[in-house]
Amino acid sequence: MRPHPFWTLLLVSLVADGGSTPSRPDAGVPAKPDGGVVAGASDAGIQWPTDLRPLATLDGPAVLAAHAALQRVLASFPKQDAGACESSARSLDVVVGLEGGAYFVRVDRRLDRCGWPVGSQLEFDWFELYAVSPEGKVLGRRAVMP
Repeated sequence: MRPHPFWTLLLVSLVADGGSTPSRPDAGVPAKPDGGVVAGASDAGIQWPTDLRPLATLDGPAVLAAHAALQRVLASFPKQDAGACESSARSLDVVVGLEGGAYFVRVDRRLDRCGWPVGSQLEFDWFELYAVSPEGKVLGRRAVMP
């Protein structure tokens, strides 16, 4: 009997995600008791947007914010996968929005740029969301992805 594709995908996703959190640059940030941040809730003074509206034009500070967030994401990838397309900037999209004087940068993974079929994912709904100052300083990372 063959396993159902959904269960195979779930298993692969859980195995791929297991143990990756401690290697993150912000692993020392304490987690909330409920396991994460609710959209729109304040965490360390950051008002996370419920809907990130991308900027039409990126000014210098927006580019600095995107670069800072992208560097954080790239640093979180396993070192043994450093040469793989799936662990490079080539496989990532960056969306920058501005709210309340801070830039919010969402980094999405696009495996189709590495030869995978369109819509392929190694994890369910993978993305990273960062709050970044206009000077390029990462202020916070959203603790839990939906």
